[in-house]
Amino acid sequence: MTTSAPTAGAKQNSVVTWFRANVALIVLVAALVALPFVIGLANGDTIADVLSNESGNSKFIQGLLIEVFILAVFAISYDLVLGVTGLLSFGHAMFFAVGAYLTGVLLKSLGWSLLPTVLGVVVAGVMQALLFSIVLPRVKGITFALVTLGMASVFAIMIGTRELAQYTGADVGLQGIPRPDLLDPVSRLRFYLIMLVFAVLVYLLYRRFVDSPTGRVCIAIRENEDRARMLGFNTFYFKLAALTVASITAALAGLTYALFMPIVSPEVAGMGYTVDALLIILIGGMGTLSGAMIGAALYRLLEFYLHKFFGESAGFMLGAIYVIFVLFVPYGIVGTWRLRRFEWQQGWQRLIKLVVPGDRGAPGRPEGRG
Repeated sequence: MTTSAPTAGAKQNSVVTWFRANVALIVLVAALVALPFVIGLANGDTIADVLSNESGNSKFIQGLLIEVFILAVFAISYDLVLGVTGLLSFGHAMFFAVGAYLTGVLLKSLGWSLLPTVLGVVVAGVMQALLFSIVLPRVKGITFALVTLGMASVFAIMIGTRELAQYTGADVGLQGIPRPDLLDPVSRLRFYLIMLVFAVLVYLLYRRFVDSPTGRVCIAIRENEDRARMLGFNTFYFKLAALTVASITAALAGLTYALFMPIVSPEVAGMGYTVDALLIILIGGMGTLSGAMIGAALYRLLEFYLHKFFGESAGFMLGAIYVIFVLFVPYGIVGTWRLRRFEWQQGWQRLIKLVVPGDRGAPGRPEGRG
């Protein structure tokens, strides 16, 4: 009895500490859960209308945010490879595309149910990581990037061939994928909440991975792989671990993409999709994890609203915004905040002191001793 009480108290303290450290995340999740109902009520809909997936702004915003969640999961997987471990890969879109196309083939052509399909996608993610790991001991840097680009290009050519058109749709894309009832996009609110939970769990898992001893070695590999080897670490296994986690995550993001979008286009297997992930983590902050989530939201919302209001000029404006970010926010939103936070807090405190002067002692009475 004497030992159980401190243990229970320690667990309670750890839970309280976790909640205090994640107040911003908890508030954000609560706000995202309430957002569809707030938008629906603001547009004159009832809660029943939102729950029954009636058409309107609420349903549209849910769809847009589902795309943000899918992009965020894909981008954070690339951030683990590039931002945390320092592996420059130009073939990361292959991880995503394999998950998307395999989901379509298993559900549509082979008639699998959802759970076996998820397990199949996870196995495919592991196999992709093992495929990329073949060249890990032999090449690195830009050479590794070119090799991964070559592998991804081979996959992109395969899904575009006529021989596999009955499975992949070739240039047209994969269409008519049957949706399980649990993740049916018609039930937009359910899909929205599942994707929100999925994105948050992936973020928490990645943060735990980076804070673990394995993650710390991955960071050491990014900073100086030779020194990590000198300390006795076999860097190959740690890079393989990061690749495996990222590959599985990206493949699962591809699975959700295939279940949500009406068509799986061959464009998701191209280098352009990897570049999109790179832009997202550059906007949010490379190696920060949370920057990938913020960057995905900013990227998708900017892309949508600029195309909506400016049409064909949106591409030029997006390019200009990226240049501005690179020039003035070189470490991304989260990276710059972490770097400059102390200076900004000091400046804010000085400003407050100028506006609201503090107590400098009573008139006619010397400061210090009473």
